[in-house]
Amino acid sequence: MKAKYSSAAMNRSISMMVLGSVTGSAMLSSCVSTAGKADGDTGRPNVILILTDDQGYGDLSVHGNPVLKTPNLDRLHDQSVRFTDFHVAPMSSPTRGQIMTGRDAYFNGCTAVCMGRSMVREELPTMAGLFKESGYRTIQIGKWHMGDSYPYRPQDRGFDETVHHGAWGIGSIADYYQNTYWDAVFEANGETSEYDGYCTDVWFDLARDYILNSTKSHEPYFMYLATNCPHAPHLCDDSYSDPYIERVSTLQEARFFGQIANIDENMGHLMSFLDSLGVADNTLLIYMTDNGSSRGFNVYNAGMRGHKTEPYEGGHRVPLFIRWPQGNIGEPRDIDALTECQDLLPTLVDMCNLKKPDGLKFDGQSLLPLFKGKRDDFDDRMLVVQYDNPYRPEENNAVLWRKWRLVMHKELYDLETDPAQQTDIADKHPDVFKKMTDFYDAWTNSTMPEYSKTRYIHIGNRKANPLMLYSSDWSGSYADNDGNLFAGDSKGKWFIEADSKGDYEVTLYRWHPVSGIALNEPAEDKAGRTRGAVPVVSARLKVGQFDEIVQTTDGQASAKFMVSLDKGSYELETMFYDKEGNELCSAYYTKVELKK
Repeated sequence: MKAKYSSAAMNRSISMMVLGSVTGSAMLSSCVSTAGKADGDTGRPNVILILTDDQGYGDLSVHGNPVLKTPNLDRLHDQSVRFTDFHVAPMSSPTRGQIMTGRDAYFNGCTAVCMGRSMVREELPTMAGLFKESGYRTIQIGKWHMGDSYPYRPQDRGFDETVHHGAWGIGSIADYYQNTYWDAVFEANGETSEYDGYCTDVWFDLARDYILNSTKSHEPYFMYLATNCPHAPHLCDDSYSDPYIERVSTLQEARFFGQIANIDENMGHLMSFLDSLGVADNTLLIYMTDNGSSRGFNVYNAGMRGHKTEPYEGGHRVPLFIRWPQGNIGEPRDIDALTECQDLLPTLVDMCNLKKPDGLKFDGQSLLPLFKGKRDDFDDRMLVVQYDNPYRPEENNAVLWRKWRLVMHKELYDLETDPAQQTDIADKHPDVFKKMTDFYDAWTNSTMPEYSKTRYIHIGNRKANPLMLYSSDWSGSYADNDGNLFAGDSKGKWFIEADSKGDYEVTLYRWHPVSGIALNEPAEDKAGRTRGAVPVVSARLKVGQFDEIVQTTDGQASAKFMVSLDKGSYELETMFYDKEGNELCSAYYTKVELKK
């Protein structure tokens, strides 16, 4: 049964929001606590980490954008310590995995946005887990994009409460059937719930509700609010995009800016709300983005080359604002030291006195010395930006050192004299080139053993039974969006771990199970077109020693199999066939349930 939440009802209780299975005051988390000390004389802060999607460094008016207006983010900028040489991965999931673990993407395993490589290895501690073990309540709101099956969901990775859409965004294959940016269905701690209003408004309304209710508790909270905007599809109310239509070249650019304008408005509401509750001074507020701009770079890119997916500065240099008035971090100012998103977790460990498991290592380093004006440990550091680029695999890496940039292991740029990275000077500085290529080669040798480790989705576990497998998490074809789904030609397999010996029912679907659409029938896309039919007449399941084909009939929406499995690791493969026995596609959705 779906519950319904109205985003306009900002002051409702958490229980009415369906933020968890517990009701009433037991669900309410966290106000300012004096249980710990962050810098000698300050109680542990509440922590709010806000991550926007596809907003680049230049997509802020305070950074010089001549079109976009972001007055509230500009105000946050003016109140914050700003890191002006701060880097992430050029695409979504790798950045998120690096934030959550403090480890490079090639070490933590979350190196791509799908194809079975968007999941952080399950044995690695996460930011949420460290906060939780240290006495914080933890809540995740919005975009996750690090796995949609157990044990990779946010509730499996340390979050007490979670409300999120599937995979990369609203409308992705792993998202709820026919979801849109308005009045969508999201997952709230594993249960589907309908939320009234525009998606970004819903995320921030949930955040304010949680913060309001937290004043009744004496535990600090860690909130991870990750918007799906301004990622495509670029949709927003006209009131936000209309001011830009005459000032940009395309409607998509206007809507992209409109999405950011809406984020800016919501940030203003959030900041005012913290002020009104009297908790702003001891709230550690962090604002950043997940990669370079996906659309706004055509209008303004802060003088940088490149954009989302690319290894040039515009692909991975992003804003980082940190505000904590009571935190002894100094006056608002720019810090130009070379930093990366892997630095956030070790920084928060220090700032919030988080318990750190013995032997836990980070690739990032704490920013705390920089707040105190000590930068010796940063002046000569060398960093690698690398992820699995599904579009141009050869363009997936950059090495950063001081103001030098080694791009794709072959091009060298000096940002001091060439901030737009227009002139390759590798042949003029062979010593620098060698130093950086040697560092990259050593880094690769150290990370590849971890990169090669398989991540298994677990079945037959009481925490997720039944369990849905999505094509976005399989190893095989790139298949995480409607274009892939309607093409009906994607193929892949899942690596699974059976946690229980028993009989499993495995159900194969061509379309989202909620749709009820038959295996051989078309579906209606978001443009109202009916398409995507494939002539399915049989279905196959192969897992372990089990390999069986069943015939299907017109109007049949799924194909079921029963298979007995021992505990252990398996590859689960599916396939649909036409009447000639030709392979058509794998099952984009596969449900696995332990029966006995």
